[in-house]
Amino acid sequence: MPGIFQLAADNLVSPIILSFLLGLIAALGRSDLNFPEAIAKGLSIYLLFAIGFKGGVSVSGHGLDGKLVAALGAGVMLSLSLPVAAFALLRAMARLSVTDAAAIAAHYGSISIVTFVAATSLLAGQGIAAEGYMVAVAAAMEAPAIVSALWIVVARGGGGKRMSADLWREILLNGSIVLLIGSFVIGWMTGQGGLNEIGGLFVEPFKGVLCLFLLDMGLVAGRGLRTNRSTLSLRLVAFGIVMPVVGALAGLIFGIVLGLSQGGVVLMMVLSASASYIAVPAAMRVALPEANPALSLTLSLGVTFPFNLTLGIPLYMAAAEIAAGGNF
Repeated sequence: MPGIFQLAADNLVSPIILSFLLGLIAALGRSDLNFPEAIAKGLSIYLLFAIGFKGGVSVSGHGLDGKLVAALGAGVMLSLSLPVAAFALLRAMARLSVTDAAAIAAHYGSISIVTFVAATSLLAGQGIAAEGYMVAVAAAMEAPAIVSALWIVVARGGGGKRMSADLWREILLNGSIVLLIGSFVIGWMTGQGGLNEIGGLFVEPFKGVLCLFLLDMGLVAGRGLRTNRSTLSLRLVAFGIVMPVVGALAGLIFGIVLGLSQGGVVLMMVLSASASYIAVPAAMRVALPEANPALSLTLSLGVTFPFNLTLGIPLYMAAAEIAAGGNF
């Protein structure tokens, strides 16, 4: 694998990253470029189904074993513990209420499936294999962070809602979780034969669709930064960069302990370093309506997401290679 700086440079000039940067620049420059909401949602549905289905196909060939179960358990543990670390870091770095800090922490305990997909594509481009069941780990890490954040609020006397039936429904039946798990099961049940049937739709066009989706994400991130720049202090921006590194280190340790391949360690790091901007915001609207959503979304989508896409993933790949005994 090329050195870290060369890898970062190659990543920055990939169509995937440049598409995101185009959207970001267009939004910051107040361009009228826009994706209709229905098209943007359709692109996200396509990506979630494709990554879940292909992960299920990989597991059908791999089979259920102790490594898969251990990886799922590790993912849940990370999703439960990372919000605690994020909350402590936020309270040390910024003057936020318990509710706002806990809501932000929930985003950083959950995951960004698009960051995961981008890392998967970069690994494939470098010829680095990873365990197919990591997509199941991604699904397992979506919801526990929400529970952990609510526990923090209750423990610190910040109020908030208890775990009602409506909240559990919002968490467990969130569209992204249902689609990711459902497509994973379909891929698992149908195996390689199923992939052969629909590969023309979900394999060849995948990167092109990802480019369009990241173009839209760049537009959303740029508008968030432009609109909410007054709410973001330098300390909060610093948190949006420091916390992914903290999460990635935790993912590195767990990946090594689990005995994952180099690619699997990278994906565990990426999952631990990313921040949700789909599943958690929807749950927080129900669980902590008094929290300021502008803070969470602008940090996760406007700061952490572009950091991970441009610099984070190459750094995590380099760390995984060093841990595996590679040389630069």
